[in-house]
Amino acid sequence: MPRPFRRAYADEVNRVDAWRRGLNALPRLIAGAPPIVVILVGGLALLLGALIVTRPLTSLLLLTVYVGLSALVFGLVQFAAPHQERGWAARIFAALWVVLGLAMLLGLGRTLELLPVALALLLLVGGAQAVVDALVGGTLSQRVLWAASGAAQIVFAVLSLTWPDVTVLVVAVVFGVRTLAFGVSTVVRGSVAFTRAPHERDAALFARSALSIEEVHDRRGRVWAATGRYALAVLLVAVSAGGWWLNDWLQDGAPVVDAFYDPPAVVPYDHGQLIRVGDFSGQQPDGAEVQRILYTTRDALGQPAVGSALVISPTAPTRGLRPVVLWNHGTTGVAQGCAPSLRDAAATTWSVPSLDEVIDNGWIVVAPDYSGQGAPGTFPYLIGLGEARSSLDAAVAARQMDDLYASTRTVVWGHSQGGHAALWASQIADSYTPSLQVLGTAAIAPAADPHALATELLREGASVELSILISWVLVPYADTYDDVELARYVAPGGEAIVREMTQRCPSEPGVVISVATALGVSEDRPLYVENLAAGPLGQRLRENTPQGPWETPLLIAWGGDDEVIPPVLQERFVADLCEQGEHVRFLEYEGYEHLNVMQPRSALLPVLVRWTKDRFELREPARDDCVAGALPG
Repeated sequence: MPRPFRRAYADEVNRVDAWRRGLNALPRLIAGAPPIVVILVGGLALLLGALIVTRPLTSLLLLTVYVGLSALVFGLVQFAAPHQERGWAARIFAALWVVLGLAMLLGLGRTLELLPVALALLLLVGGAQAVVDALVGGTLSQRVLWAASGAAQIVFAVLSLTWPDVTVLVVAVVFGVRTLAFGVSTVVRGSVAFTRAPHERDAALFARSALSIEEVHDRRGRVWAATGRYALAVLLVAVSAGGWWLNDWLQDGAPVVDAFYDPPAVVPYDHGQLIRVGDFSGQQPDGAEVQRILYTTRDALGQPAVGSALVISPTAPTRGLRPVVLWNHGTTGVAQGCAPSLRDAAATTWSVPSLDEVIDNGWIVVAPDYSGQGAPGTFPYLIGLGEARSSLDAAVAARQMDDLYASTRTVVWGHSQGGHAALWASQIADSYTPSLQVLGTAAIAPAADPHALATELLREGASVELSILISWVLVPYADTYDDVELARYVAPGGEAIVREMTQRCPSEPGVVISVATALGVSEDRPLYVENLAAGPLGQRLRENTPQGPWETPLLIAWGGDDEVIPPVLQERFVADLCEQGEHVRFLEYEGYEHLNVMQPRSALLPVLVRWTKDRFELREPARDDCVAGALPG
């Protein structure tokens, strides 16, 4: 074949396939550049790829610019390529690429937080374009590959919307690795070209052109190319199917909030009003009936809200009204689906301490979820008034149930977060729910002083587990208080990550996404950029430490080996109570960790039951440990 004809033929092949190589615009632009320029471009690509892979959060702005420019260049290349082979579809997709690219570049400030959505749109456009390409033309293997690629992009677009926090990390890896590969190939190509004489470079270029022309006619080459396309198509289908299966598995493991928790169209304005009663489908304790209730309450700011709770009542006949144990649960997450009333084991001795003994004594247990769990709303995590109001209103609403025979005599129990809620509930009970007769408060390993706890836990920096726990505090505080802003405490681009952490419960498999995200981010930079115990958040944490007074006795107990709330904080809190003149019995159990102290066979439980029985029988406390020389520590 004569040289001019070969070159003309090669040019025509390249012209027809130009639109298929839009994302490879940069390699085409530098194809004729001097070798030293090619090497420099390759070196810059290596640095860029390494930065994106190893520093996903730090390079988020750079990643956004990169993706936006890629979309813009892709669209412009498609506009410049011949469209007679594709018609109106080419112009539509080219316009979409340009619009999306410009939107990302012009709205960088918002795009940092909306990057998962932007990437999902890019994937949807790319997937739709690939599907159209498969329908329009090409060889069978090409059409199969384009169809598989389109389907995979659409699947991953859906996944990026489902798991927006991990999307940033995945995209960073994908784009970073792609950039690294381009950098390596470019440096190698430039280095090879640099070592050759100019005439040798021209000869090599002609040889490659001639070889490519011969490959077009090479049947064996076409077979191998088709085989490679089929293999890649199978791989894409397998990866996208695996991702979809994993998504379904994680979603199936998430708790389902059923229609029972939906507020009615018209909600009674007064707090503590019973809205509805429903069955509980979980495990039933011997000798008791378990029911769910929905009721009105007030949130942390005093606005009308709706709460849910479990009511556990003995089935044995009674001659009088039954006393009430108001049980406040510990941390279960902050999402709506993390409500204990949605868990199968919520009415067992592993969830409610000494439940069997409580039932045997003829006492009723009212176990609120707090507002924002079960029922919709903002969950008041370690926000005293929000916890206390939803707790007390649950007891008031339960008394309106038919055939319950609940007394006004109430003893408040709580563990961990619930200990914080219990202290606040008994502190405001006289003024908020005067119809209840609160006779005492038992706080087990309470998170009594949120500010001191935050200061103590952050001494050595935020671990993966602590990063998740911090999000559970920070987001509800930001949603409750106008002066607490996420942007002040969270690294740029990290708000979506932090908020997504609050949407998963520690008991569901999807929490692995939060852990993976926290691990990925921690290898880059701290997710939280300001001292969480300072500024408006620090002040709000101080405001949510219960100060008293308490008109009724207190029982404070904790484990000596508590790994969640350091025992020294309990000692300080009890010392402050004693200094204020409160009546306190405090117990520290050596060798007990955070959960052990309230679980079956704990040495505390018989003490707790006897102490509670004394409160119901209106006996004076047998002990008051707030005497000289009896302080803990």
